[in-house]
Amino acid sequence: MGQGPRSPHKAGRRFPAGSKRGRGAKGSGRPPPGRRRPPCPPPDRSSEPALDAHPHLSPEALGYFRRALSALKEAPETGEERELMVHNVLKEVEAQALALATNKTGSEIMQELLGFSPLRPLCRVWAALRSSLRSVACHRCGVHVLQSALLQLPRLLGSPAEKEEDLEEEENGKDGPLETLEELVLGLASEVCDDFLFYCGDTHGSFVVRTLLQVLGGTLLESERARHRGSQSPDAQRAPARECKPTDFEVPETFLNCLQDLSSCFLKDIAVFITDKISSFCLQVALQILHRKLPQFCAHLCNAVISYLSSRNSSADGSPLLLFLRDQTSSRLLEQVLLVLEPLRLQSLFEDHFQGQLQALAAHPIANFPLQRLLDAITTTELLSPVFEELSPALEAVLAQGHPGVVIALVGACRRVGAHQAQVLLLLLEAFHCAEPSSRQVACVPLFATLMAYEVYYGLLEEEGAVPAEHQVDMATARALGDVTVLGSLLLQHLLHFSSPGIILQSLGALTGPQLLTLAQSPAGSHVLDAILTSPSVTRKQRRRVLKTLKGQYVALACSRHGSRVLDAIWSGAALGARKEIAAELGERNQELIRDPFGHHVARNVALTTFLKRREAWEQQQGAVAKRRRALNSILED
Repeated sequence: MGQGPRSPHKAGRRFPAGSKRGRGAKGSGRPPPGRRRPPCPPPDRSSEPALDAHPHLSPEALGYFRRALSALKEAPETGEERELMVHNVLKEVEAQALALATNKTGSEIMQELLGFSPLRPLCRVWAALRSSLRSVACHRCGVHVLQSALLQLPRLLGSPAEKEEDLEEEENGKDGPLETLEELVLGLASEVCDDFLFYCGDTHGSFVVRTLLQVLGGTLLESERARHRGSQSPDAQRAPARECKPTDFEVPETFLNCLQDLSSCFLKDIAVFITDKISSFCLQVALQILHRKLPQFCAHLCNAVISYLSSRNSSADGSPLLLFLRDQTSSRLLEQVLLVLEPLRLQSLFEDHFQGQLQALAAHPIANFPLQRLLDAITTTELLSPVFEELSPALEAVLAQGHPGVVIALVGACRRVGAHQAQVLLLLLEAFHCAEPSSRQVACVPLFATLMAYEVYYGLLEEEGAVPAEHQVDMATARALGDVTVLGSLLLQHLLHFSSPGIILQSLGALTGPQLLTLAQSPAGSHVLDAILTSPSVTRKQRRRVLKTLKGQYVALACSRHGSRVLDAIWSGAALGARKEIAAELGERNQELIRDPFGHHVARNVALTTFLKRREAWEQQQGAVAKRRRALNSILED
């Protein structure tokens, strides 16, 4: 598996950190002094003619809702007075729901007010907007109000009816009985289903569809919630699906039935959802939800996508699917398909469409992303082995092309499956020019962390065809650690979880105190220290050997945003003797720690004041903590 002779263009290579895909105040008011009460309602301007397609929100009304929101934020969290205030304010929201929802500042205030709403007031506001659903859902401000209303379901779904008299009041109202929250959601789904292609293809309406899919499935995706919280930038919409952290909540069976009915609409116009940028986002979210809640239907939808793409005109170099892997829009959908496919279907997809094309895909500026998702989805040796055999000879070329994510994903697959670990480590050493002579291997951690080849990192000039120089320890210790990249940190974390991380640990042990401190203080590098502390492949003896280098650096570590978190983690796993050493070193500069915004948290965690003034009590306390930790570990091991 080794690579061929070192070519002239490989010397002195700096690997690009990675390629990017594509291009890349609210009002406030004060409540009146004294006893809190809802501000006076705004004047009724319903008789005034509208100046545009949507009702006009007067400055007086906007000021009222600003003050109302401020008063609710400052009011006690519970109590009859607060309930009355919420009830009155939401009555006014209901009366001017459409005007509020379609006003930029008003919609922001309305979103926050819905977060205070009990069940029935929310239903009334929702019902007030329902008659204008299309215009609200496709309005740049109104869409976020509908999203906020949908996102209240985890909090309110299944909550008891508030008061019988409230229910009777609604039943006797001019518009008839008020629909339940479940009925309102199903009604919204029915209206969306009737004009599904329009809502999915609209820039703003697609947000409603995506949120509705999540609510029907009882799963909120972290990437979608973050988007709703305010980030609507193109980069935010490209958040990798693997970064999503779904939150599940209970939903009635009718919701799951409706989810399947709504998802069936994708099959009617599958070509549009594959090729249209906006509509494709809806199908991607549907696949994530269905994979968790209706896996059989998810597989059916994936097969429909693959069948359609496979039936198109063949490309010159193989499967027609390859054309779509290189397309900006359809490649994103294929990324999600790859992540939710069952292992056997993934194996057949690889054999039918990917095999023999991996190096070309890895070099492509767009196709390398779905390739990364393929690697992320590998869980069997049967699939990893042919993938590794095809990709491994090109690792250095892939790095040089600026696609380190492919290499990181391959290393992650080796870690996850537990195969080809020694081979991929050797290939990495060769790619970073530190395999030969063997003395260079001790420098691999700085190279991997910064994604730089040996000659670039140390500023060496080597003649073409010259024998690589031996590693100079003095040169290595004199150089400050370079900037740690996110992908370099991920690479080291994977390698530390290999079954035999000895080479990585030796390189970490060769770092000087200041170099290891820089690693621990780095936002990305601090996670390498986490991996040392948590990897089951790192023995206690190996861990101590690496961490002892930090002796003399504890105060600097404690006074750093990321370093203090690392020190807390070290402290949690330290024995009593090691804790004494850490506390003694910190105690020498106690006042400096107390004044530091991060250091004072560490001092409190270490109980530094007790250590300095009542050493015996501190030792008893720490001994008891250690005893409880040992007992807990023995229970977990059993």
